[in-house]
Amino acid sequence: MNILHLKYAVEVAKTRSISKAAENLYMGQPNLSRAIKELEESLGITIFRRTTKGISITPDGEEFLQYARQIVQKVDEVEQIYHNGRQKKQSFSVSVPRASYLSYAMADFSRCIKQGSPAEFYYCETNSMNTINSLVREDFNLGIVRYQASYEKYFSDLFKDKKLVSETVAEFNYVMLISKDNPLTAKEDICLDDLADCIEVCHADHYVPSVPMIDVRKSELTEFVERRIYVYERGTQFAILGTVPDTFMWVSPVPQELLDDYGLAQIRVKGSEKLYKDVLIYRRDYRLSDVDREFVAAVNRSRAKYFNV
Repeated sequence: MNILHLKYAVEVAKTRSISKAAENLYMGQPNLSRAIKELEESLGITIFRRTTKGISITPDGEEFLQYARQIVQKVDEVEQIYHNGRQKKQSFSVSVPRASYLSYAMADFSRCIKQGSPAEFYYCETNSMNTINSLVREDFNLGIVRYQASYEKYFSDLFKDKKLVSETVAEFNYVMLISKDNPLTAKEDICLDDLADCIEVCHADHYVPSVPMIDVRKSELTEFVERRIYVYERGTQFAILGTVPDTFMWVSPVPQELLDDYGLAQIRVKGSEKLYKDVLIYRRDYRLSDVDREFVAAVNRSRAKYFNV
């Protein structure tokens, strides 16, 4: 069995396209097709089927590719260690929700980059569906997804279907983030009704598998509020909250130094006790590296430090 053929098969599975895989591998499409055919003949199985929508993977192919990915990963590691005498590169990739405690965990974790050694770390903030898809496509090795605990079954079924391992890293209730100049900060107790005249800042790309988007939004948005600003990244949300006093946002607990930087306060609100979960996910055939475990430890430290609101 040719190791190069294994790499070819893994790339075709990743792109779901012979032409795209050939382009990524810097080889001709006919040569790639011939190599895949030779591999299938040597194994006595069909790995891929061509369809009108592209390439599909057979059940035998799925089983074979689990082993092929592990072999290719190990070969790549050996090559990185010994090729031209270069040191092994520290590699890390994670896709996460837009959460301040996670960005602080990433900053803490980044100190583990070794002096004088090559390293490539990727940190992406996005929604749950993008995170799940990026792991399935093998664009990222780790992911953290956020969802209401009431949707546990929907996500558990999806993780199982996508062959993903899951592990809870945090459970929490949202706090309300508002400007210190907002008159509501003077109230001893704030209820949801008090927010009717405020502007809600919220993320626009919530997702729950098998649940209509209209129902997902209804469960995430604040009742009675009629003015909203939808954002897709944290920098803008903090700028808005710090500049417009009558805005508010539901978030996981935020580090005090970040609140001070933007002149914000975080407050518990009566009637807002929905339980949320942040869940670590990774592919079933992926083995956590020491660097991955360092990141998880940093997340646990950050959660313990900032969630006592």
